[in-house]
Amino acid sequence: MAATSEPTTRDELTAKYRAERDKRLRTDGNEQYVEPTGRYAHFLDDPWAELPEREPLHDEVTVAFIGGGFAGLVTGAKLVQAGIDDVRIIEKGGDVGGTWYWNRYPGAQCDTAAMIYLPLLEETGHMPSEKYTHGPEIYEHTRRIAETFGLYDNALLGTEVTSLEWEDDTKRWVIRTNRGDEMRAKFVAMGTGPLHRPKLPGIPGIESFGGHAFHTSRWDYAYTGGDPEGGLMTGLADKRVGIIGTGATAVQCVPHLARAAGELFVFQRTPSSIDIRNNHEIDPDWFSTLEPGWQRQWLENFMILQTGGFADEDLVKDGWTDISQRIRDRVLADPDATMDPASWLKAYEDSDDEKMAEIRARVDEIISDPDTAEALKPWYRQLCKRPCFHDEYLQSYNRPNAHLIDTDGKGVERIDETGVWANGEHYELDCLIYASGFEVGTEYSRRSGYDTVGRNGLTLSEKWADGMLSFHGMHVHGFPNLFVVSPSQAANLISNVPHNLVEAGETIAHILGHAIEVGADEVEVTQEAEDRWVDLLEKHGRRFGNNQECTPGYYNNEGQSPGRRGLLNSAGYPAGPVAFFQYIDQWRTSGEFEGLEFR
Repeated sequence: MAATSEPTTRDELTAKYRAERDKRLRTDGNEQYVEPTGRYAHFLDDPWAELPEREPLHDEVTVAFIGGGFAGLVTGAKLVQAGIDDVRIIEKGGDVGGTWYWNRYPGAQCDTAAMIYLPLLEETGHMPSEKYTHGPEIYEHTRRIAETFGLYDNALLGTEVTSLEWEDDTKRWVIRTNRGDEMRAKFVAMGTGPLHRPKLPGIPGIESFGGHAFHTSRWDYAYTGGDPEGGLMTGLADKRVGIIGTGATAVQCVPHLARAAGELFVFQRTPSSIDIRNNHEIDPDWFSTLEPGWQRQWLENFMILQTGGFADEDLVKDGWTDISQRIRDRVLADPDATMDPASWLKAYEDSDDEKMAEIRARVDEIISDPDTAEALKPWYRQLCKRPCFHDEYLQSYNRPNAHLIDTDGKGVERIDETGVWANGEHYELDCLIYASGFEVGTEYSRRSGYDTVGRNGLTLSEKWADGMLSFHGMHVHGFPNLFVVSPSQAANLISNVPHNLVEAGETIAHILGHAIEVGADEVEVTQEAEDRWVDLLEKHGRRFGNNQECTPGYYNNEGQSPGRRGLLNSAGYPAGPVAFFQYIDQWRTSGEFEGLEFR
């Protein structure tokens, strides 16, 4: 197959993008995925820990935080720094870490530079070993935060919340768990995150496969050999291994599978965009020259550049800031630019065209087989799907044992007892790995595993039936003393999620410090303040994803109309992350906490 030439006009490129999108559109949207049940029900279990028996707790804490990932750890740390140390993290995993506890597949690595991705580096005295740290080091950093701030002391690990209910007469939240606990908390924060509940593709016959199978977030090293540090998976040396999915997780683990497996078959519906990673070790001598306050400076610098702002220097220098600087340089170089939205849109489209052409050209430079190269080229704008950065993934397909099975957007046809059908051909497999990701876009209560019952029996799923309703993405009227921690309806900074969590933790610490100081039993947003915030977001909100011109994926509700619910759930502060963080800092430090009632 001859290499496809790059379109020469914007109209041609748009037509190519639309054609590639259209062949992947499905009417079932998110319903194409299924929950792990039957033989796959154990995918929801914890393979990393054996939980010790313990007696149920019937006590009370000042603050309970549901979720032991970065959200819970950072908020806990900020509360301790504010003098509030009666904090209990409740986490269903056997340890803290969240995403980085569950994801131990070979090659797991952050896609944002560690200097800004790992929170509280200065506070914990940690220097990342490399620009993009690997999973084991990130997991250890989550443990370091917990140890530094004493968050293990009162934590409940291996414990899953089953119900959360407001008790109006005592002004307390009642928390019940799968371990028989029934505890109370004056304040509750929730940071359950979107990346912890595995999903499977609803492929016909998926239950019939008779070989070995597992999800990437429950990697079976007992079968494969190797370890999370990247040790060779010797158990696969004589195995025919298939992996379904070519998203960010597959991009990281495929090189390890290609090195280890007798034969590897990668089943692709849509190729990922693979930019240069260019990882390197961090120089301790250079790191020692950084002055106190350096991490906040780096966070702000990255955020400004990545969202189209201006800075004298790019401290991070990665793929996220690259395209933003291209946009900025184009606007500045255009004498006719008026700095209005039209000028920025033109600069964005021109920069994105240039970047994606480079990414497709890189495929041709690396891949030796022309047909494979064509199948690996992404035909969409870079932010239509999660951008990936890697220097070994594409190279893996030059190995004689690694086979890309491209389905031209159709996906796998069916699975039977001995293997996978794709493009009308059967591939016999010993092992089948699902790199199908986690639930995104399903109801909050389903992803959390419990519903939240507020005042007068109102549930959060009822309140949010038509979309998230909040104030600052954190407070919900009818749910006093409750704090929701996520990027949604706030900064919505997706390129570096931990930055959102650090700011949220700081905000909660200020609010609770004030509540304790004034002796308030309840903190609740007024209905008026919530309405104003939601109205602002609906009319002027800045949204991430939901671009229906994009190829289908979890960024745009699998190409289906998001409706009001989806638009609200993806909305952020109109002026963007930089402005939101400035706004929320002024709001919380003013001491007025406008929009909240302290009773």
